[in-house]
Amino acid sequence: MIQAGRVFFIDDEGPLRIAGQQTLDLAGIDCACFDRAEAALEQIEPGFEGVVVTDLRMPGMGGVALLHAVLQKDPQIPVILVTGHGDVDLAVSMMRDGAYDFIEKPYAPERLVDAVHRALAMRRLTLENRRLRSQVHAPLSAQDRFRGFSAIMDRMRKQITDTAATEANVLIIGETGTGKGLAAQALHGGSARADKPFITINCAALPAEGIESELFGHEVAAHATAVRARTGRFEHAQRGTLFLDEIDSLPMVMQGKLLHAVENKIIHRLGSHDPIALDVRFIAASKTNLEDAVANGTFRGDLLYRLNVVTLQMPTLAERREDVPVLFLTFVGQIADRYNLPVPHVPGATLDAVATHDWPGNARELRNAAERFVLGLPEGSGAQVAPSTSLSHRMSDYERALIAASLTAHEGRLKDTYDALGISRKALYEKMVRYGLDRTSYANPGS
Repeated sequence: MIQAGRVFFIDDEGPLRIAGQQTLDLAGIDCACFDRAEAALEQIEPGFEGVVVTDLRMPGMGGVALLHAVLQKDPQIPVILVTGHGDVDLAVSMMRDGAYDFIEKPYAPERLVDAVHRALAMRRLTLENRRLRSQVHAPLSAQDRFRGFSAIMDRMRKQITDTAATEANVLIIGETGTGKGLAAQALHGGSARADKPFITINCAALPAEGIESELFGHEVAAHATAVRARTGRFEHAQRGTLFLDEIDSLPMVMQGKLLHAVENKIIHRLGSHDPIALDVRFIAASKTNLEDAVANGTFRGDLLYRLNVVTLQMPTLAERREDVPVLFLTFVGQIADRYNLPVPHVPGATLDAVATHDWPGNARELRNAAERFVLGLPEGSGAQVAPSTSLSHRMSDYERALIAASLTAHEGRLKDTYDALGISRKALYEKMVRYGLDRTSYANPGS
């Protein structure tokens, strides 16, 4: 399967060009080879959808001149320099000038493939962010909201898209920072109610006093402070979507009133016996397992079964590790745009560190790290996104994270895993033994 995007591979030495072409072809990457930098430069335009891999020293235009010429056309085209041992200092200097990465000769095929995969992912996201900025007022699809190329995110996007088209109530379960609010917005945005109100109620933040009035509204003199009539949050959501975040925090007495509203699509303002018909779709979210809450008596089972007509389980970043570098690049682009700053170059070593961190705070923690990176702030107590160990240790950690991510995405199926990674069955076995990876840990117990 050819990966989206293209690689221009430039080297004046024929055997190295052939080797590079074969390596990238075997990895499913579309590659065009050139023996002169000038010939490749003629075909590169600002909207070029690929990356450039170039030897540093060549007759005529060398790699340094090509780097500067490419970045003049588009400063966000990734350029990977291939260098001999004596030119490493120069390559490092060129990274400060905008090169994406460098590879030292002689290099293992996996090193080239890894650098190109990361550069293509960054280029795709750069172009996608440009497209989204040019269509800032257009509604975002599930594809736009949930970035990533893992199988688990493909399934999640399809489930959201399919469910959005229905009127079914939805329960979203997931840890903090996994995107429950984004999922709710995507469900609303993909529905027939997209141009109607989307009202969010954070159940954990509702005031202990006046919670019923906040939700359902009240009439004049319904209580001591009711000097004028008030429309509740439920009414504000008419003909739209009502998102009940952290619903596990809702007091039991209010759960009963919510159940009545969900079942009958009718509410009553405080101080009134007149029914108000509701035309609302309910979406609820919880970071805890509500079935456990039902079992211990803190959540109503009848309410749960009214809300979980469809249940979405949001994956953690640990369950989709291969998406972490892509997501980090997305956040970097978004944050730079928000601060009206140029999108900074993200070195390959930074993406290595990002890929191997556990991110217990999920996307929220990752976004914070991306913001610190864009602003050039010290890491403080957050995860480090700069290399802090030896190159060999970082590469091993990164390779282990990629293999674990692919095993997760393919539910422990070895053939799918080594095909996706572009390595042989024997090589996969050897690496799994080296890193202590057991395929049974990734297998789907229901399969």
